[in-house]
Amino acid sequence: MNRFFALSRTSHGLLDLATPAFCALLWLGRFPDWTVILLSIFTAFAGYTAIYALNDIVGITVDRKKFSDSGMNAGYSVEASEMRYPLARNILSYKKGFLWMVVWFALALAGSYLLSPNIVFILIAAAILEVIYCLMLKVSYLRVFVSGLVKASGPIAAVFVVDPNPSISSLLLLFTWLFFWEIGGQNVPADWNDIAEDRRLNAKTIPVQFGTDKAGIVVLSTLAVTVITSAFLPAISPLNLGTPYIAASLSIGYIFLLRPGLQLKKNNDGRDAARLFDKASYYPVAQFVLMAAIVTLNTLLT
Repeated sequence: MNRFFALSRTSHGLLDLATPAFCALLWLGRFPDWTVILLSIFTAFAGYTAIYALNDIVGITVDRKKFSDSGMNAGYSVEASEMRYPLARNILSYKKGFLWMVVWFALALAGSYLLSPNIVFILIAAAILEVIYCLMLKVSYLRVFVSGLVKASGPIAAVFVVDPNPSISSLLLLFTWLFFWEIGGQNVPADWNDIAEDRRLNAKTIPVQFGTDKAGIVVLSTLAVTVITSAFLPAISPLNLGTPYIAASLSIGYIFLLRPGLQLKKNNDGRDAARLFDKASYYPVAQFVLMAAIVTLNTLLT
């Protein structure tokens, strides 16, 4: 099973579950019914498992050229698996990998329909955008925006689980926070660490196209927008999230985003890019823990 979990980057996918969980708690202000929680966890897990596998399936040819000999670049801990890129490295057959993806995608569709039919369309759109993202590697660095759309789709879907008619303005605020976190904390740092391989492929990524100095500016700018936007997220919640919450949220942003981002800009090193990627992967987890603590305390006091 390790080969299949490596295909779906399950260690990262499990961390990703915290993002929709945080968004649902923030939006609702309380824990949903336990049946909704269990079905949501299963559906989110199935969705992330399928989409991550889809990435490697569509990008198998490129991945073979990039990592068939060397495997994963140094610096990562979240995705530091010896079996990364199992399709490209012939650790797992394409047929088995494709079947694995299809089964989990079907389960995600079923769970989405049970939770809210709107989520079915979001899931399908995310899959299509993921394919477009992979195919744009040698086309344009603008693929980074597609990545932001894909990563925001799961948390936005979580909102529809707890609110079938969400406020558009609140959704846009949440989307902005997610979108810039993905660009500055995940996508550009990952491309930064793959810059040597991407140059050989003539890939069109921000670090390859514009160099690491400008990539560092992009990273810090987008992370700054993420942290600033987080200060306005309490407006979404029915809870009275005051100054202490905002201060804690900003502190989390500094620890998991800005500090490693500044370190990357200072050292201009691929390993620091990987460390930023790791730290940023835990950012939604920290936000979820903070929100869950507040919701639990509020529940006990009311």
